[in-house]
Amino acid sequence: MKSIFKAWTKLGLIQRILIGMVLGLILGITMPQFTAIGILGNMFVGALKAIAPILVFVLVMSSLASAKSGTGSNMKSVILLYGVGTLASALIAVLVNNLVPVSIALSAELEVTGTEVTTNIAEVLKTLLMNLVTNPVSALYNANYIGVLSWAVILGIALKSTSDGTKKTLSDIADAVSQVVKWVISCAPFGILGLVFTTVAETGIAGFATYGKLLIVLVSCMLGVALILNPLIVFFTIKQNPYPLVFKCLRESAITAFFTRSSAANIPVNMELCKSLGLDEDTYSVSIPLGATINMAGAAITITTMSLAAVHTLGISVDLPTMIILSILASVAAAGTSGVAGGSLMLIPLACSLFGISNDIAMQVVGIGFIIGVIQDSCETALNSSTDALFTAAAEFRLWKKNGKALPL
Repeated sequence: MKSIFKAWTKLGLIQRILIGMVLGLILGITMPQFTAIGILGNMFVGALKAIAPILVFVLVMSSLASAKSGTGSNMKSVILLYGVGTLASALIAVLVNNLVPVSIALSAELEVTGTEVTTNIAEVLKTLLMNLVTNPVSALYNANYIGVLSWAVILGIALKSTSDGTKKTLSDIADAVSQVVKWVISCAPFGILGLVFTTVAETGIAGFATYGKLLIVLVSCMLGVALILNPLIVFFTIKQNPYPLVFKCLRESAITAFFTRSSAANIPVNMELCKSLGLDEDTYSVSIPLGATINMAGAAITITTMSLAAVHTLGISVDLPTMIILSILASVAAAGTSGVAGGSLMLIPLACSLFGISNDIAMQVVGIGFIIGVIQDSCETALNSSTDALFTAAAEFRLWKKNGKALPL
């Protein structure tokens, strides 16, 4: 037993999750009557539900309180590219998910409660505005992510003028909560075992296969952004063939980010890439760490796609204005994504709340996200991190062309 435990601890999280998925699949097929196995999934989702509102609140508040001003006009251009890229990615995800709607397997009991929602845009906006000003303690207790986010922003801005000691304390609290999330996610193999078991036992392989369709839509959106949208943005920025720069960033940044699954861990790689391109260190030393925090095109795609999967599953009809609001909300939420693996999944309930979808259903969608997360999160991080370097380089190359300086590509 001791040797088995040692071998287990030596495995990486991805390998453990794969083992959990396989075991859950086997148990769900061979012994679906042992429903107690599903408790593992319920406990995992319950822990996520408990920590997610606190995570959003402290991360956003600490980030805004500690934020510093940019380093000049070029930094403003980088931030503008970050914002445009993230919003455009969310809009692409909306378009693709409407052209290829995907439904997912949810608990039958929760599907019934989830249909009690409003789809009128005026009522949606009224609910949104009222949730913005709800009691902050109530917002945390009831997992009202709109209220959590709004109060985090307000308090973060208010705390911006406080002492460095206060900001350090906020940062320490944010780090502590992030550590708790890491502990919870370290239990993902067992939670996913329970989630896969429950899905296969209740819906069979056909229900589990819908996750494959969802993953194809997610990865297709991310590839479209990496190979079509981002090159277009870079082309309009530097007015020349963008693909040599795009492929260099994908080759030298995306590949390592895919395996590390952490934008923060890929910061040194992006710094070295920017240095090799001859970029201004004063700019990229700020823009790369900032991008690892707020430039989250992949996260915006994940939040949008997973939320719309829940919408399509519940049969909710959504009009164009609501789709646009979802894109904006997903973009803003993506900027507050936690740096831990699967961080974007924690903000899915925020987007789902726009449609009145209950937190119980939203957390089921989060659980599904962890099931496909082995590939989804790797692709998401690869897109996010490589785009940090891509847009930093594009903004500076634009200045070089204005000044008549030759580009290195």
